[in-house]
Amino acid sequence: MSLFRTKNLDDMIAGAKKPGGLAKVLGPFDLILMGIGAIVGTGIFVLTGTGAVTAGPALTLSFVVAAIACGFAALCYAEFASSVPVAGSIYTYTYATLGELAAWMIGWDLLLEYGLACAAVSVGWSGYFQSLIAGFGYQLPVALTAAPGAIPGVSTIINLPALVIMLVLTAMLGWGVRESARVNNIMVAIKIGVVLLFIVVGARHVQPANWQPFMPYGYNGMLSAAALVFFAFIGFDAVTSAAEEVKRPERDLPIGIIGSLGVCTVLYVVVAAIMTGIVPYKEFLGVDHPVTLALKYAGENWVAGFVDLGAILGMTTVILVMAYGQTRIIFAMSRDGLLPKKLSSVHPKFQTPFFATWMVGLFFGVVAAFVPLNILTELINIGTLAAFSLVSIAVVIMRKKRPDLKRTFRVPLVPLIPALAVIFCVLLMTYLSWHTWVAFAIWIALGLIVYFAYARKHSLLN
Repeated sequence: MSLFRTKNLDDMIAGAKKPGGLAKVLGPFDLILMGIGAIVGTGIFVLTGTGAVTAGPALTLSFVVAAIACGFAALCYAEFASSVPVAGSIYTYTYATLGELAAWMIGWDLLLEYGLACAAVSVGWSGYFQSLIAGFGYQLPVALTAAPGAIPGVSTIINLPALVIMLVLTAMLGWGVRESARVNNIMVAIKIGVVLLFIVVGARHVQPANWQPFMPYGYNGMLSAAALVFFAFIGFDAVTSAAEEVKRPERDLPIGIIGSLGVCTVLYVVVAAIMTGIVPYKEFLGVDHPVTLALKYAGENWVAGFVDLGAILGMTTVILVMAYGQTRIIFAMSRDGLLPKKLSSVHPKFQTPFFATWMVGLFFGVVAAFVPLNILTELINIGTLAAFSLVSIAVVIMRKKRPDLKRTFRVPLVPLIPALAVIFCVLLMTYLSWHTWVAFAIWIALGLIVYFAYARKHSLLN
């Protein structure tokens, strides 16, 4: 029965309020921009092209389906985050409802998801950065431009820009949350401006004939693209990991979660419609800069340069927020004894988990430098869909176990909304490839080994 032991919610909330912990400096505007910072990046600047090839103009519906799945889960996250303002996101919620083993496994899952997301986006950032400096006549030595084997027939040693950006953002996160939030807010404002510029300029060049046939590959193509572009919405859940650093979590966290998801959904659908209206969808095959391609196709080359800059800033904020979320989950797991205590130590000056922040930055910076992008993206979506399913189930359990818990935000129509969240997430998981399932199973098996060899014995509940 020790595998199903749960943490006391009242003790968790009281522990988060103890002096000497994380600084409470974030407000609702910071959280919305943090969510947008995590969401708008690789999805809108890279995956829109791949999704268009898979679904055709029905990519707009693919984004809607993915957003609905995320929306149901976001409501569940909002209830938990406002009621249990403790660092650790879904790991913490699961520990209070489903028990220690389930919490460990979802925490283990999130370590991989967030870390690989940081590494994968760092590699994408590197590509756009090299494209930008090439426009000014500069070029890195070929050996420093990509991971070994990433470019067929080209001898490369290390993706140096990917490593450098990870280390720079790690230093920023270690410096302080308030400072990181300010930089994030500035970069988010710029990249949203760039996306709006694309919408205004691109809308004039839309040819409605390019939207026919609207669904060339049927519902299977549309749903396959939805499973793919689901990656584009990953990030709003990272907002919940900031719970202990929010001034008024019971009010601000639901605003941050739902607000950021709503803004990004509108942007994605509009951008996808304009892109496929400018360029016939088949011409996006093999293109890793679809927004820039659409502008060049329309003859708006002067805007394309701004989009490249927006893509770089967009990916920078994604790395920043995802790395932030991962360090807070590690912090929570360490504080519970499931990981070494050093990982939950707080720097006396910066009031951040300094050691954990640098461990994450160094490890996944090296991963980004030496592992090709196609390998990095294998597990991100399936891990997130599994996490969203669990938090939806946990909401129903918590309603039964703790009806007395103060809930400033409540999911409507329980258990219908949580059930729909699970159904949509599982549906999208079935459209992922079999080797993704195999790799995910291997990671889960490794997590079980670590739990029984270390975490179970060192747990504070033991």
